[in-house]
Amino acid sequence: MQIRMDKRAELIKRGRESYPVGVPVTLTIQSIREQYEHLEAGDETGDVVGVAGRVVFMRNTGKLCFASLQAGDGTRLQAMISLAKAGQENLDDWKGLVDLGDHVFVHGEVISSRRGELSVMVDDWSMASKSLRPMPTLHKDLNEETRIRQRYLDLMVRPEAQEIVRKRAKIINTVRQVMNDDDYVEIETPMLQLVHGGATARPFATHLNAFDQDMTLRIATELYLKRAVVGGIDRVFEIGRVFRNEGVDSTHSPEFTTIEAYQAYGDQYTMADLIQRIIMACADAVGIHQIETENGTVDLTGEWAWLGVYPGLSEAVGQEITPETPASTLREIAAERGVSVDPAWDAEKLVMELFEEFVEPTLINPTFVCDYPPSAQPLARPHRSKPGVIEAWDLIIGGMERGTAFSELIDPVIQRERLTEQSRLAAGGDEEAMQLDEDFLRALEYAAPPMGGFGLGIDRLIMLFTGLGIRETILFPLMKPE
Repeated sequence: MQIRMDKRAELIKRGRESYPVGVPVTLTIQSIREQYEHLEAGDETGDVVGVAGRVVFMRNTGKLCFASLQAGDGTRLQAMISLAKAGQENLDDWKGLVDLGDHVFVHGEVISSRRGELSVMVDDWSMASKSLRPMPTLHKDLNEETRIRQRYLDLMVRPEAQEIVRKRAKIINTVRQVMNDDDYVEIETPMLQLVHGGATARPFATHLNAFDQDMTLRIATELYLKRAVVGGIDRVFEIGRVFRNEGVDSTHSPEFTTIEAYQAYGDQYTMADLIQRIIMACADAVGIHQIETENGTVDLTGEWAWLGVYPGLSEAVGQEITPETPASTLREIAAERGVSVDPAWDAEKLVMELFEEFVEPTLINPTFVCDYPPSAQPLARPHRSKPGVIEAWDLIIGGMERGTAFSELIDPVIQRERLTEQSRLAAGGDEEAMQLDEDFLRALEYAAPPMGGFGLGIDRLIMLFTGLGIRETILFPLMKPE
């Protein structure tokens, strides 16, 4: 770094700017590649261009120097700096002042070298930005810690890293396009909230000085989106970040991206159709319909199955489990199979824990897991024909939850009872329980139309199509300080 600092000082001494406000680029590396790829070895075009890029390879040999300039997307172009074309001063300055990692501007004729390499024969050059740190060696892999902590280096030297960014952008654009085509209105809801709700999760706490008010970061967008439906925006969605102050592992991040959507006069089946169309559109966009996972091969093109929680668990444990099965029986099943459970858990919680342990990892192809016990989703309505369960599903693909949906609970009286019970749990020390949101209940009391709603984890969708952990799919994930 000191050597590079000295070169920066020398550039200034010689009247060359180290960090100019701009350089006179006439064509990009990509466009030169597109326009002149047809050249044969030794061809000269007579076309003079100005082009800039990062130096990723250099060979300084006597009166002729070679360099590879790289564009942001990894496209490269050779620059040739010769004594005959550039002059002694330009050649000497290049040799003495340019390092790997520098952004440089070169001016000269587009040619094909004697070896057939598309090149610019440089007659003048200038520094576009001096790199004070050596860039990583291109042919050596960065370790995972460096790749994630210093993502800019990962993007700089590994084309696969850029491909993930572009694939993520394509998928999000595809999701948004499906929603737009279905006449959903995209809105933005508050990230700072007085009352956290819409999910059972531990929030991040903060304080608003202007109001001297304790607040939280949102854990879901649900309750405000439903307010919009009450107000008459019949189809509404939001793609945005949510924040949960919970564990960090290969499938969980404290901040992550979701899409939530609500449709007046829809239900869980309306939402199942919509989410399937979204995921299939994403599969078409990235050209991936069969996916290898650690649990097996996912085939998105077949029929998507439906599986009830109680029938699925009954088959897995070899005995009938129903909403009436007592907690004592479920604890015995857990003990027999070595599953650790909390003695305070009720039957519904035990059912969910056993299902997650024994059934969920086996669901490889897309499966809508439905008919949950009521406590699993306090914002879902009771099932229209099956007692003891609610109209809600989780979409499991590759043994992992990807999205969830309900036929939404719109009865303000029952909703108040559910949220009151949640607030009691919160008062008793349950940091994941929801709080009683009086304004949300007031909105429901103005009569919300029947509606369906879904939530889909964008990061987990990217994980599905890349096979990567969540830290790889989020461009700048949260990490412990160095």
